This record gives sequence, C-alpha cells and structure tokens, in this order.
Amino acid sequence: MLRSHGFLRLSALILISYAHNSEEYFVFVSSNIQLPYWKTAGSGFSHAAAEFKGIRFDFTGPQSYDPKAERDALDQAVQKKATGILLSVADASVLKDSIDKAIAASVPVITIDSDAPSSKRLFFIGTNNYQAGFTGGQRLAQELKGKGSVVVFTMPDQPNLQDRLRGYKDALAKSPNIKITRVVDIQGDPRIAFDTTTQIVGKERDKVDGFVCLEAQSGKEVAGVLSSYKVTGKVVIAMDTDPETLDWIQKGVIAATIAQKPYTMAFVGMQMLDNLYHHKPPSLDADWAKDGYAPIPMFVDTGSDLIDKANIQSFIEAGKNLASK
Repeated sequence: MLRSHGFLRLSALILISYAHNSEEYFVFVSSNIQLPYWKTAGSGFSHAAAEFKGIRFDFTGPQSYDPKAERDALDQAVQKKATGILLSVADASVLKDSIDKAIAASVPVITIDSDAPSSKRLFFIGTNNYQAGFTGGQRLAQELKGKGSVVVFTMPDQPNLQDRLRGYKDALAKSPNIKITRVVDIQGDPRIAFDTTTQIVGKERDKVDGFVCLEAQSGKEVAGVLSSYKVTGKVVIAMDTDPETLDWIQKGVIAATIAQKPYTMAFVGMQMLDNLYHHKPPSLDADWAKDGYAPIPMFVDTGSDLIDKANIQSFIEAGKNLASK
C-alpha cells in the first residue's frame, strides 16, 4: 500500500502529444461540487481535458458534504468504465474500499486535496498540509503576540486537516502561552461554525482570543459573527480563498488565509491520468513506495501561500487574469 512519505515539488510539466479518442473517459469525483473551491478545481480539470481532443470527461459528486454519496459517485464512475478517476477524499474510512475496488478493476485513482493514504490509490496531488498548518501557526503566534486561547474549526476525520492541525500545534510549541482550548468538528456544515462562534461571543467572549479555521467554510462564518456583534481584537486565520474570505481580509476581520491551488491540482491530475492511460504501469496494485525506479511519484506538492492585506490585491488580480483566459 502507498503512503504519503516524500515529496515531488511541481516545477514544470512537459506535455507530450498522443492520439486521443472517445474510449478515454476521465472522471473527477469531488466531495462537494457546490463549494467555490471545488468549482475552481472543476474548471482546472475541464480545461486540461479540453486540450485532449476527442476524450470524454465528467465532473461529479454530491451537492453537499456527504462521504457516502461521494462513495456512490466513485462506484458509478467505475461502473461506467472510467479510464481514470481523480478523487477528493471526504472521509478516507468511507472511501477506502471503493478506491481499492477501482484499482482491482484496473481503473487508476489519483487523490487530490485530501488523501486516503491507507488505500491503493496511485498517489496524491495537493498541498503539503503540515507545512500549510505550520505557516498558519506561525502567523497566529505573531498576531497573538505569543499569548492567548484559541478555538479550532475542523473535520477531524480528514487526513489533510489532521496534518494541518499537527502543523499548527508544532508551530505553537514555540509559544507555550498560546493554548488550543477547543477543537470543533463542523461536520461539513458551516452553520456549526456560525452557531459555535455566536455562542462564544455571547458567553465566552473574553475567554477566546483567536479562531483557526482548517477548512474553507468556517472562516467567513466566524468573521460574519464577529462583525455582526461588533467584536474586535480577535485573531482569525482562515483557509482557502473564496470571495467572502478575501472580502473579510480586506475589511480587516480575517488576519490571513492559507491559499491552496485547487485549479492546479485538478489540471495536473487530469494530465497525469491521461499519461497513465497512454503509458500504463505494469501493475496498479504495486508498492511503488519501495521502488527506486517507480514510474509514478508519491506526492505532487502544488504549493500554498499565505494571503493577507499586504498581498491580497495582487492575488485577486492574478485570479482575474486567469479567468479572462
């Protein structure tokens, strides 16, 4: 079984032209196709697929956070004889068996954004989540000036969020007077972040100095509550770059957010699936981790950046330039 140890830094990708046809059918199964984050990833997947004339491709998944529905979408892709699948893993424990069944059926599966390291997926494309958390923790310590209590919003079952929290904790180890006093499972529902923050503002306002949001949905909910109740002096570190999160940074309510590259993850993932179709490895069910001459990487790191008031405008402009293309 493959495990995510070691990294491949993505610096350049050489495209080779192959003959393509309608027998090639690639599917991107997302954990929640309604989120702006996954819509951005979907556009990366479709733009890469459009370069390969004649192939078929689909972007599918549940309309809300629903790991079982995502598993069903994965199973359906295999039943439809997909020639390659890109998968964002909502819950590794729910999706592992279906991933392994896809590999057994000779369907390559590449995970992006969130991994299922104990499954037989080929490899993972995404953020070095530990480093993203460590970066966030460093900024949190700076904003809190080395002292304070912090509430964390997360989904504990996701390996990527576990890695981010571990990064935060390691960064905060250098600031022993900063304590994580509560970890909240939002269960894929941003209303939990909203309700919890409202409760804190009403009853525990003086006991909480900072809010850490390890996924994309909770940061804007926390900021909205703080703004509605005119609460100032609290530090909010968010995740990802949907428009509302960026707006709250510009308004000064969110101190910073960690920007991932979902477009790049899916764009590169589609290209790699196509390459696997034309250059099939001897076996999909092999322990490539121990092979010094493996034909595939173990982890493609697409990078992350910290966005705050100092660089947000250039980030927004870069996004507009991409959209115009």
